[in-house]
Amino acid sequence: MAASTATTDVFLSGKYKTVLISVDTSSSSLVNPPPKPLLIGSPAEVAGEFPVMVLLHGYMMETSFYSQLIQHVSSHGYIMVAPQLYTCAASDSTDDINAAAATTNWLSQGLAAVLPSQVSANLAKLVLAGHSRGGKGAFALALGKSSTPLALSFSALLGIDPVDGAASCCCKFQTKPPVLTKVAQSFDLNMPVMVVGSGLGEDKKYKVFPACAPKGLNHAAFFEECRSPAWHFVAKDYGHMDMLDDDTKGIRGVVSYCMCENGSSREPMRRFVGGAAVAFLRAYLGGDDRDLMALQDTPDIAPVQITVEARL
Repeated sequence: MAASTATTDVFLSGKYKTVLISVDTSSSSLVNPPPKPLLIGSPAEVAGEFPVMVLLHGYMMETSFYSQLIQHVSSHGYIMVAPQLYTCAASDSTDDINAAAATTNWLSQGLAAVLPSQVSANLAKLVLAGHSRGGKGAFALALGKSSTPLALSFSALLGIDPVDGAASCCCKFQTKPPVLTKVAQSFDLNMPVMVVGSGLGEDKKYKVFPACAPKGLNHAAFFEECRSPAWHFVAKDYGHMDMLDDDTKGIRGVVSYCMCENGSSREPMRRFVGGAAVAFLRAYLGGDDRDLMALQDTPDIAPVQITVEARL
């Protein structure tokens, strides 16, 4: 890794104007519609070839709740593809993982048709990311736990407060299929990994509701099982849902505020997660690690208070 120069540009909007594109599974205008509804963020108005990130949503969340995060990353020159994996789900996430695999396979055949005409996707630089249950799903897919074979390879993996289970009033438990092994550096991923954690995810909302990211099943456990190169950022004063949009509508949107412990505002955490993702992608897809090393060397440049751990 090169010597760092402190910078904050990853935490600001990038140079590209962006467009959000909704794609339905029953669109009559598409020869090859996607297997799941999609929310796509893409650079707009500028011709170019851009890396692609598949983003898997959290438990019972909607892809629209991630629109501001999607636009932040896209504005730095990335195509974001967020499938709506389900609207209601049980504890077994096997179907989610298979749907994520099917969506990934669709990219090479169907993505070009829904992007702005001057924009093309560089699927040789394909990133997998997920939040909460979607973070577990992203790790599971990268570890080959899908029964749907993958036609494309991932270049990097990003877990946004991933959770491999749930907590009740009396206990915590892994959900199916289990991902964590409780063995240090056991994940055979063969790609760089970044794990972002929330400092408040282990806390109970109102001291009553179960923790949304219980200890032993959360970001710290995922990072413990990652081999190098791996990065672990923890935002001390922010919660499990604080990277979502400010305005999350409907009952699911209300749940995103009332079930998990929250920080004072979502905007700083969302900006941090987007900026850290851009720094990670610049380093491992673009070969420019200055922003990532700056976060390690000068963590107070982040918009939130963070701790940083790296396994290089």
